[in-house]
Amino acid sequence: MVARSRAEISGARRVVVKVGSSSITGANEHQLDSVVDALASLREHGSDVVLVSSGAIATGFPALGLTEKPTDLPTQQASASIGQTLLISRYQASLDRFGVRASQVLLTAGDFDDLTHRRNAQRAFDRLLEFGVIPIVNENDTVATHEIRFGDNDRLAALVAVLVRADVLILLSDVDALYTAPPERPGATRIASVAHNDQLEGIEFGPATETGVGTGGATTKVASARLAADAGVPVLMTATSRVGEALAGAELGTWFEPFAPKLPTRTGAITTVGNLAHQ
Repeated sequence: MVARSRAEISGARRVVVKVGSSSITGANEHQLDSVVDALASLREHGSDVVLVSSGAIATGFPALGLTEKPTDLPTQQASASIGQTLLISRYQASLDRFGVRASQVLLTAGDFDDLTHRRNAQRAFDRLLEFGVIPIVNENDTVATHEIRFGDNDRLAALVAVLVRADVLILLSDVDALYTAPPERPGATRIASVAHNDQLEGIEFGPATETGVGTGGATTKVASARLAADAGVPVLMTATSRVGEALAGAELGTWFEPFAPKLPTRTGAITTVGNLAHQ
């Protein structure tokens, strides 16, 4: 059943977690093990777990001898190609501590547009989860064009959550919640919960951010959270540093209530994700 509150996350049947580049690379590389610890604990309690992880380009460009994220598309693609293998190796090395296997799933927007591709992806996810594997999803940055410039996997995570019929989506970043204004501004307060169709009037989001490893921001995450919530998947937005608490059901972050507290059917999920892919 769809999680009706944070407290039900720890007992959810199927959970999708998204983590951004800046949370698991560079100075924050140590947080990758913390994410794996939390995912393995959730899985040990009987939940299916899917991880959507950015970080291929950020992991790859130092391996190519570059000192900063490349701006031209061919070099970004080359960085993604080498970085994806390194990133999956790091995840697998961490998961080895728990005797858990990881798999790599690379998707593009076209895979959600095409009905046959969507069905194939859904069947693959279902079978991987039946085998107890943790699928690790990323955009196929090596062949992506427009998507690679979009730069953040929040939307991908929302589409994956709908496709696999998740009970909850967890969006992790460097910020612990959504605030009424940029969190560094005096007087900004945490928004604990967002009702479905709440337009968040009067809320000021900061501009989309671009760091040396990734891009994103509150606007992107809110749009992705609404996309998932509109399809019936609740969303929790919080900081990567608090992933263990979040998956244990702690009262933190910002909770986006879903449109309807029911899981879409297999066919319905495929149809819904296809419609959302065009939004």
